[in-house]
Amino acid sequence: MSKRLLMLVGDYAEDYETMVPFQTLLAVGHTVHAVCPGKKSGESIATAIHDFEGAQTYSEKRGHNFALNYDFERVEAGSYDGLVIPGGRAPEYLRLNEKVLEIVRAFDQAKKPIAAVCHGAQLLAAAGILEGRTCSAYPACAPEVRLAGGTYAEIGIDQAYTDGNLVTAPAWPAHPAWLAQFLAVLGTKITH
Repeated sequence: MSKRLLMLVGDYAEDYETMVPFQTLLAVGHTVHAVCPGKKSGESIATAIHDFEGAQTYSEKRGHNFALNYDFERVEAGSYDGLVIPGGRAPEYLRLNEKVLEIVRAFDQAKKPIAAVCHGAQLLAAAGILEGRTCSAYPACAPEVRLAGGTYAEIGIDQAYTDGNLVTAPAWPAHPAWLAQFLAVLGTKITH
């Protein structure tokens, strides 16, 4: 059965963490509304490519323009079956938007599936939904997970962690595990 999913994005969201889940979830038959505060359907966000090239942290390069397909102002959390939160730099400032935080809280209170990757944990922490939960994120976000009352899942960069309705991963190399776990929590079955 097809699900209606909401994806919260903003300028300089990580390119792979935006494009790959969006396209994958569409490919398996779900509807995905990609929204950004202050922007409307048909407008775009700029993405950033974060890569792991041997430096002490990831490098950043300009990515693609990603077209939004729904208006943020029209979002009603109750009309969706799940939430997707890409990482990158967008969560850093999206967490300052009270409506964004209300949306995250509404999904969690309703126990609807939430998938967050990399810096997406910044939104989860700011929304106050990590108390007593285990959450993965980019390792630099581990202090925020802990300060929010959560347990940071120290897993491989290509792994994901599910805690009830919450599916998290450290970064885009985890897409196969992260998306598979999110689809399982959504109840999506893929047969061969």
